[in-house]
Amino acid sequence: MMWRPSLLLLLLLLRRGAQGKPSPDAGPHGQGRVHHAAPLSEALHDDAHGDFQYDHEAFLGREVAKEFDQLTPEESQARLGRIVDRMDRAGDGDGWVSLAELRAWIAHTQQRHIRDSVSAAWNTYDTDRDGRVGWEELRNATYGHYEPGEEFHDVEDAETYKKMLTRDERRFRVADQDGDSMATREELTAFLHPEEFPHMRDIVIAETLEDLDKNKDGYVQVDEYIADLYSAEAGEEEPAWVRTEREQFRDFRDLNKDGQLDGSEVGHWVLPPAQDQPLVEANHLLHESDTDQDGRLSKAEILDNWNMFVGSQATNYGEDLTRHHDEL
Repeated sequence: MMWRPSLLLLLLLLRRGAQGKPSPDAGPHGQGRVHHAAPLSEALHDDAHGDFQYDHEAFLGREVAKEFDQLTPEESQARLGRIVDRMDRAGDGDGWVSLAELRAWIAHTQQRHIRDSVSAAWNTYDTDRDGRVGWEELRNATYGHYEPGEEFHDVEDAETYKKMLTRDERRFRVADQDGDSMATREELTAFLHPEEFPHMRDIVIAETLEDLDKNKDGYVQVDEYIADLYSAEAGEEEPAWVRTEREQFRDFRDLNKDGQLDGSEVGHWVLPPAQDQPLVEANHLLHESDTDQDGRLSKAEILDNWNMFVGSQATNYGEDLTRHHDEL
């Protein structure tokens, strides 16, 4: 499951480029609260048999890895060389690729689809075309333009929309790290995908608590937790899966066993600790390519081991033969 996005993000996905207010009921009930990082690749990590597809997709991203599979070996190596230069420039520019620079590159490629979705909708929100999105632009594009004091006078559930607006503005202020009320692309990405950004963790937890904590005591009780997943009909027996969820709450969600979830426990639930996959892969690529064992990679070392980093027509054909041989 993925963590439930903001209503603004749902509007972005469902009505991209359109004007109008989001539905106060947007989003499937009880779904999508937990964010798990997607694997770097669905391919088997099988370097021992000469299959580097996992490494290619981890290093390049899945779509770009497919592009490299259509290149000649010479073209593939040339493009890899340019990537090496970019990795170093994005870091300290010392002529070497460090573990941190390699990890940062892999993390960057894995978020490409998120940045692409924000870029596709950018002009919907950057209405004055100044290269930034102000809160007023975002608010008006999402909820419509209102004169001060007349907000949502034309809708039935005005109070619900006012709460949504207040919540989105609070999230925007957290995403706006320099506090200038203008979002860069990176800041708008943090607003729309807060689960991907460490500095947005507290806002994700706060929003989840607000959604579930119906009695407003600052905690999530087991019945509040269940109510987000299941709405019982009068006289209906509780299904087995709901009883299992109660056990999950007791055994795994309620870490201090006090019968309720505080903010820390909510955070552990919706943003669970996870292995740093980009770091694991960066360590692997460095270990396999660092021929002089100095803990960093030169451009020559990477290009000498280029077929582990990227594919080409030749490596793609060789991997297909390997897989075919294994199947036999």
